[in-house]
Amino acid sequence: MSTSTSDIMDGGATRAERVQRLQADGALALITVFWGVTFVVVKDALGYGDPFSFLALRFLVGALVLSALAGRQVLQPRNLRNGAVLALFLFAGFALQTVGLTLTTPSRSAFITGMSVVFVPLLSLLLFKRVPKPTSLLGVVLAAVGLYFLTRPEVGAQEGGLARGDLLTLGCAVAYAGHITLTERYAPKEGVTGLVAVQLWGVALLSALSLPFVERRVEWTPSFVGAVLVCGVLASAVAISVQTWGQARTTAVRAAVIYSMEPVFAAAYSVALGYEVLGAREWAGGSLILLGVLVSDVGAAAWGWWRARAGLHSSQAGGAENH
Repeated sequence: MSTSTSDIMDGGATRAERVQRLQADGALALITVFWGVTFVVVKDALGYGDPFSFLALRFLVGALVLSALAGRQVLQPRNLRNGAVLALFLFAGFALQTVGLTLTTPSRSAFITGMSVVFVPLLSLLLFKRVPKPTSLLGVVLAAVGLYFLTRPEVGAQEGGLARGDLLTLGCAVAYAGHITLTERYAPKEGVTGLVAVQLWGVALLSALSLPFVERRVEWTPSFVGAVLVCGVLASAVAISVQTWGQARTTAVRAAVIYSMEPVFAAAYSVALGYEVLGAREWAGGSLILLGVLVSDVGAAAWGWWRARAGLHSSQAGGAENH
């Protein structure tokens, strides 16, 4: 049986596996674009309600929609068990980021949150003993440097080391990285709606339980209600379902690098609406992030092709010597 060049390019993966991985990466890229766009929607909504009320309502809407679609899948023991674990990481990420933002600057929060890209391969190594490919690590480093250039504070805006808000946001980055890493492990190939519905119920419940400890404020304006519906149905129910489906078909490291493009799309949308103008550092950061994605995806295929070709030539050379 001969080995085709296309098989060698992806390190021996079948054509069906390569197609599924490309479809998964494309789906994750699309929801990353959408999450970047909803940045402005959420920011406007928080002008009419406190963060935990918004989170509780948003995830409640998403949970109701997915539960209607999932049916009895929601009550399957595996979905209840795995969904509860993932919900803890998802809620921790949202809660720590929200509280951290009250104690640090948005630019520092954005950069530190983006450090989840760096934590994913480290958690994959610690939890599952999975050593990332060198090209994936290089892509992560490039994306992390790009996030720094894209979101670093202006000179003189804030000096000193990590403040309390920065540390809380660092915890948020670890929580998001844990969610991405465990999603790859827990995500089923089929029937993801039940698992995601359990996560959304968990985040909605934990957000509601937090309300007695925060200042509550909700104005039922069309903007707030629209944001709850859009984020609940599309950004939560649909997007997290697509995320879970996609991560069952690709690696957590590749997913993390794709997610690192969210600030690029958020900045592009803000520019389109006239909220800001991109300068040299934004262009440099965005370019490095995109380069990181290309290195992680294309570089991984090239690395597999090179190793496979090296092994093929070695075996051929050994065969020739035997003759």
